Amino acid sequence: MSAPTDDTASLFRRLCAWLDGQGAVYRTVRHEPTYTSEESARARGEDVAVGGKAIVLKTDETFRIVVLSAACKVDSKKVKELFGVKNVRFATSEELLALTGLVPGSVPPFGRPVLDLELTVDASVFRNDRIAFNAGSLTDSVIMSIGEYRRVTGAVPADLSRT
Repeated sequence: MSAPTDDTASLFRRLCAWLDGQGAVYRTVRHEPTYTSEESARARGEDVAVGGKAIVLKTDETFRIVVLSAACKVDSKKVKELFGVKNVRFATSEELLALTGLVPGSVPPFGRPVLDLELTVDASVFRNDRIAFNAGSLTDSVIMSIGEYRRVTGAVPADLSRT
């Protein structure tokens, strides 16, 4: 994996500017590049369950972002039932790059207006008092209270995961 591009640095700045515009309280953490949820948790000094894992899925013909606790996995049967679709798969690295300009592991847990994708958040995220996530790069993280995250995203809990 390469160093963050100007596009990923730009998304990090755009995300922080959007959060500031929402009056959100958060903190940022700069760290070495992280490629797994476990590495990210260690770099932030947080439990892995606090991590918000944002995954771009293709459900039939629609791409969407689903977010779950980094300690959980996507349950494709639950995703199919929730969205009323027959096919579910992870976006490829190429699709992810084309849709978001990002590499795997750097997608922040936000849909519109930050990323032009529909956002669905698993209930596992709301079991924590805060959420930590890579924010458009593999070296920049944001940590915020779950209340702030819920407020700025308008997310309601869905059932998408298994442990």
